[in-house]
Amino acid sequence: MPKIRCAIYDRVSTELQAKEGLSLDAQKQALTDYALAHGYEIVDYYADEGLTARKKMQNRKDLMRLLRDVEADRIDLILVTKLDRWFRNIKDYHNTQAILEAHHCNWKTVFEEYDTSTANGRFAINIMLSVNENECDRTSDRISSVFRYKKSRKEHLNGKPAYGYTADKDKKLVKDPAREHIVNDIFDQYFTTYSKKATVQYILAKYAGSPVCPTMYQVNRILKSQTYTGRMYGIEDYCPAYITAQQYQRIQSVSDSKTIPRQTEPFLFSSMVRCPVCGKNMSGFVKRRQRKCGEVSEYKRYRCGAKFMEYHSGACLSESVIEEYLLTHVEEDASAEIKELSGKRKDLPQKPDMSAAVRAELDRLNIMYQKGRIKEAYYDEQYARLSRKLKDCSPPEEITTSPDACKAISGNFTGEWQQMYRNLDPDHKKSYWKEIIRQIEVDPDTRRVCGFGFRI
Repeated sequence: MPKIRCAIYDRVSTELQAKEGLSLDAQKQALTDYALAHGYEIVDYYADEGLTARKKMQNRKDLMRLLRDVEADRIDLILVTKLDRWFRNIKDYHNTQAILEAHHCNWKTVFEEYDTSTANGRFAINIMLSVNENECDRTSDRISSVFRYKKSRKEHLNGKPAYGYTADKDKKLVKDPAREHIVNDIFDQYFTTYSKKATVQYILAKYAGSPVCPTMYQVNRILKSQTYTGRMYGIEDYCPAYITAQQYQRIQSVSDSKTIPRQTEPFLFSSMVRCPVCGKNMSGFVKRRQRKCGEVSEYKRYRCGAKFMEYHSGACLSESVIEEYLLTHVEEDASAEIKELSGKRKDLPQKPDMSAAVRAELDRLNIMYQKGRIKEAYYDEQYARLSRKLKDCSPPEEITTSPDACKAISGNFTGEWQQMYRNLDPDHKKSYWKEIIRQIEVDPDTRRVCGFGFRI
């Protein structure tokens, strides 16, 4: 008689492993001893570590590998220690059970008794899975409630704080004195070059050998994270800010992703010129042409990369042509833009700031909940109401222009600014345009530059 082909599956969450010591090794040993004692042939071991059974099945990689082996008819029996090591989700359990039944594969718990061959046995399994699922959901609700309370107090939740921050004795995020100057240096360098790549190279070279030197990934994360504006979990002033919200938006909109690699001299208008046909950003390339005398001339141009996939007749523009257009029109258009923005600000309705009062009411609500004076259902209802009210207190986002923004635009065109611009090297010319121009528009009919938008 052939031996029963057995698969051993064990799972442990980090919480259970820490509290009860039910490690993967302990489960594996118990299951192995059981299999050998019953004369089973062990096909393979499958283990998911640090994963709760309420996670999606797709996240439990070894469980998915086990099911693939079941579908390949390599397994007759699956051994697990207890039902909650196997599943805590009724839906996933029934989906898995359908696969097992289709391939005549059974499962067994070695520390508990379950029988899937009878109606009462299947009923008992469903009851236990419902109890386990409810226990997980209640635990999740309690944790969510604690997190909501901590967020209302603007406390650090868990894990390691973002680079440049540390948690004080009250669990509030504050700037880390050992790393604060490096974070400031990162943003200063970026707003000088408007290049993430150049910023990373500068920081890694300057602080090489320092025990607090950030990695390349940390520098990129700093330039992408909204945390450094002081905003976390959708809450303003959650922690001290390194940059303003406007600076953060500028970083996100100015991207170097379109810069062509291996190009020693930067393209001045990378990610700024839009294709008039498909609306995608046009990328720079170097056009080389051999003259009659044998010399090779090079000049930079912009074209839409999508034209080679969508086969449309997009524009192709020389960088020098775009540059001269801007130098000719930018000063006049800036004056018109400032007039229009000033008029918009006069028309803005003045709305009183009630956010402080709402936040005070939120604090009182959280204190009452913490002291057990109100029930969880009432807390959730009032917390949602005050959150909506706080959102309504926020100033309108349609127009965020300030007198300082208007002044910043006009400040770029004072004195002999064109002469000073022409004396800049390519890197600083690129920074100049990135600072003030958001987008360059091309006419779809003439395929020529027809306008641009200021970065405000």
